[in-house]
Amino acid sequence: MTVIALAGCSGAPGVTTTALALLLTWPIEPGRRMILAECDPDGGAVLHGLLQGTLGDRYGLRNLSVAARKGELKDAFWRQLVDLSSEDGKQESLRDRLLLPGVTDPAQTAGLGPVWEPLADMFHGIDALPTNGHDVLIDLGRSGAFGPSVVLAQRADALIVVVRNTLRCLQAAQARIEALEERVGSIGLIVIDEGPYPAGEVQRVLRVPVVATLPYAPKEARVLSDGAEQPRHFARSAWMKAARTAGTALLQRAMLRKARLAPRTAGPGGEQVAHAR
Repeated sequence: MTVIALAGCSGAPGVTTTALALLLTWPIEPGRRMILAECDPDGGAVLHGLLQGTLGDRYGLRNLSVAARKGELKDAFWRQLVDLSSEDGKQESLRDRLLLPGVTDPAQTAGLGPVWEPLADMFHGIDALPTNGHDVLIDLGRSGAFGPSVVLAQRADALIVVVRNTLRCLQAAQARIEALEERVGSIGLIVIDEGPYPAGEVQRVLRVPVVATLPYAPKEARVLSDGAEQPRHFARSAWMKAARTAGTALLQRAMLRKARLAPRTAGPGGEQVAHAR
C-alpha cells in the first residue's frame, strides 16, 4: 500500500489533470485497486470536468463530514467512490480505478475539519480492511498542503509538486516548495514540459529532484480536465505513455522513502531488520 500526495502552486500547473492521467495509467498489480481522492480545499474539478456533471453532487468528499462526526467514515467512504475503470461501456468494469470526487463549492470545505485526520488514518490503514490491496493518490490542489488538510501531505509516503517549466510558474514554485519542505519534509517534482527550461535546470534551481516529466499536450489534457472528445488513439498517446512511466517512477520513490523511514531493530544475528509500516 502506497499513499502519494500531489500539490501545486499558482499558475494552474494542472495537478488534477495530472492526477487523473496517473489514475488511468497506474501500474496496478492483479487484485489491487487505485484510489484518487480529490482533497483540494478550493474545490474539485472532476465531477463537472471529465464527468460533465452526469453524476450531479451525489458522490464525493462533502458527504463524509457527517459520517466522520459519527465515527462512521470508513463505511461511508466506499459509498462515495466513482468507478473510472472501464474505457468501454460494453466492458464489465474491474472497479480497480476509483475516484473520490472533491467538494463542488469551496464553501463546503469549512465543514470538513473533522474529516482530514480520520481520512489520513484510513488511507494508511486501508490494506488492513477486508478488501483488495489499494494504492492512494491524493489531489491537494494549490492550497491543500497547507491549513487543516496538511495532515494528508504529512502522512503521505511521498509528496510531489506539479510545476510547469515556465519562468512564471518556477518563480511561484520556489517559495511554495521551501514552505512545504519545512512542513512536510522531502518532496519531489513532476514537470509539465511547457516552457524552455530542461528538467536538470529546474532541479538545480528549485533544489528538489524531478521524479518525472510530462509533455505539454493541451488537446489530450482537455479530455480529462473538461471531458473533451478523445482524440484518436488517446490511450496510446505520448502523453498517456508518459503518465504511465511517471506512475512507475512515483511508486518507486514512495517505496524507497517508506523503506528509509521504516523503524529498524536488531535481528537474531544482530543485523538490522526494517519493520513494515
